[in-house]
Amino acid sequence: MDFSTVVAERFSCKKFDGTKMVETEKLTAILEAGRLAPTAKNLQEQRIYVMKSPEALAKIDEVTPCRYGAPLALVVAFDATNVYTYPGGKRNSGVEDAAIVATHMMLAAKNEGIDSCWLNNFNPDKLKDLMGLSENEEILMVLDLGYAAEDAPKPLNHGNRKSLSETITFM
Repeated sequence: MDFSTVVAERFSCKKFDGTKMVETEKLTAILEAGRLAPTAKNLQEQRIYVMKSPEALAKIDEVTPCRYGAPLALVVAFDATNVYTYPGGKRNSGVEDAAIVATHMMLAAKNEGIDSCWLNNFNPDKLKDLMGLSENEEILMVLDLGYAAEDAPKPLNHGNRKSLSETITFM
């Protein structure tokens, strides 16, 4: 699929056909796109958890009402002890690197014909505890993946975008 088409057609799916599973080869392509994403100093601190068993999905459901029937979800986390700290020491690359990885996977999913929804309506510390992650891992987000239900609408505000002149400043 053409990249411009992927970007234009991707939407936050909020109703999945929970009976149609994501094929292994498509999931592999999605995960590979995340693996190839750039990270600061190429530290590759991302940790991706593929949640597809009923037990794993129950953990997602315990922390958010927003799985929307997706047959699998990716939990995107990062190792907070393996991040680049910017000059001045006020911030590090963990969140942004994990966000780049997640975005690569989200767009790769659309390219593979898989719908997605970026979830941030949950308590990451509670999910971390439920998953039994190590102390040094921080969860950024959950990415629902699957095939949209036939009657899944695009969000009403999907096409609402500010013009470039409202968001871009040339200096």
